[in-house]
Amino acid sequence: MVNDRKVAIVGCGFVGSSSAFALMQSGLFSEMVLIDVDKDRAEGEALDISHGTPFGNPMKIYAGDYEDAADAAVIVVTAGAAQKPGETRLDLVNKNVSIFKSIIPRIREVGFEGILLIVSNPVDVLTYAAMKMSGLPESHVLGSGTVLDSARLKEALGAHLDVDPRNVHAYIIGEHGDSELAVWSSANVSGVPLSDFCEMRGHYDHLASEKKIADDVKNAAYNIISKKHATYYGIAMSVRRLCTAIMRDEKHILPVSSLMVGEYGLDDICISMPTIVGRDGVECRVPVSLSNEEYAELHRSADALKDVMSNVDFEA
Repeated sequence: MVNDRKVAIVGCGFVGSSSAFALMQSGLFSEMVLIDVDKDRAEGEALDISHGTPFGNPMKIYAGDYEDAADAAVIVVTAGAAQKPGETRLDLVNKNVSIFKSIIPRIREVGFEGILLIVSNPVDVLTYAAMKMSGLPESHVLGSGTVLDSARLKEALGAHLDVDPRNVHAYIIGEHGDSELAVWSSANVSGVPLSDFCEMRGHYDHLASEKKIADDVKNAAYNIISKKHATYYGIAMSVRRLCTAIMRDEKHILPVSSLMVGEYGLDDICISMPTIVGRDGVECRVPVSLSNEEYAELHRSADALKDVMSNVDFEA
């Protein structure tokens, strides 16, 4: 039986512990179990984070094992090798698929029936691996995908236009990585087409601005990693946002990575597209309008992922 007030996090590195800290403050859960191959690390993080609960909402936070996560509403998987300076997310694929072979079958063995949220990179490939290994319904396995990339795009556009980024409506889609693309054709600010809003704010060189902003977003993780060796706060907030959409059954549209079953001409691949997310995980993909060039770029992104996946053994 699923406990709607319980969350589990597998992996207590920078991303896992930051996500735990963000979820502790969210009020979504009253119980959180941290799981890591380094039990001392999990115990230390649980103690450290739990000491802040008197300033927030009552919450039981502890280190445990997969059996403790069996009845969780959501398991967040952040475990895996970290991206190093000079590495792409796809460079991590074989190392982290191998790590997933020691994690996902354990989750399956304890009879987990909740939502499996994959955050580890390369997130699209690992979401597919988790779907294959977990035995869960396809809708119950999703990846954080380009949720953070899209937030970075909105923040950059908000700064460019000197407007609240929450009023910016724009998506990064495709692979969470080097082949991702911004959907400029449908981007808008509170319903005003982006190019019109840019001109209203005194910006007229649209193509150059779009290229610079898209490149900055695409390279944001590399830039951060080169300066501080890891990224974790932004993705932790993304985890909190996703868990909020799931646990409050918001039906919120987020660009998560999930299994494509014919949408946009794509099949048998997990890739990020705007998706309705609620208590049952993935409800459906949203048919956003793409220009011909954006459609072609999306397929190039999918082809790049498929090339990598063709050399991966997904059997647990």
